[in-house]
Amino acid sequence: MNVPNAIYVECPDCGEETLHEVLKGRLGKDGDTLEGTLRCHECGRVHSAVVREAKTIRVPVIVSDRGESSRSELELPEDEELRVEDELLLEDLPIIISSLEKGEARVNKALAKDVTAIWAKRFDKVHVKISINDVHKTIPMEMDALPEEEFFVGDLMSVGRYNVVITQIKTKDSMARRGSVAARDIVRIYAKKARTTYS
Repeated sequence: MNVPNAIYVECPDCGEETLHEVLKGRLGKDGDTLEGTLRCHECGRVHSAVVREAKTIRVPVIVSDRGESSRSELELPEDEELRVEDELLLEDLPIIISSLEKGEARVNKALAKDVTAIWAKRFDKVHVKISINDVHKTIPMEMDALPEEEFFVGDLMSVGRYNVVITQIKTKDSMARRGSVAARDIVRIYAKKARTTYS
């Protein structure tokens, strides 16, 4: 392993982690420690530092997508804190953590080294459930949307062969009767068939 040209470390003058050029340096035996002279890219301060690279571990990941599950692994720094609802990249696929397994228990947060499995769902698109009221019956429908796509109460939209008006949107915490909700936060959209008028 070679000495890197640049690294992110805390600058004594800036008081935060910034990009530093490695002017000269040497790596420790295991390649996980860099001792060197560095120059801050922001303020130009030159200082010496010993930087330890966090050890990485491979954590099993189970990703669900519409009822199908696939297993993979994610390489993470062992001291990285993981939380339910954190967004991660698994290769090029955005995922969101739905549960963390720590031994036999399910927890909301844990360090990567303590996690026995990450349960996640695909997050490049979300599955939105829709209930359409058609006078005497309710029609269940589904659609895919981008996580950040906004749905507005009162909007007219096409779902399958129906034109509908959104009447309310259920989230995990409440029922929105006005305003908008991002697709990622939607549990179900309630809508009614729009009347069609011909001229």
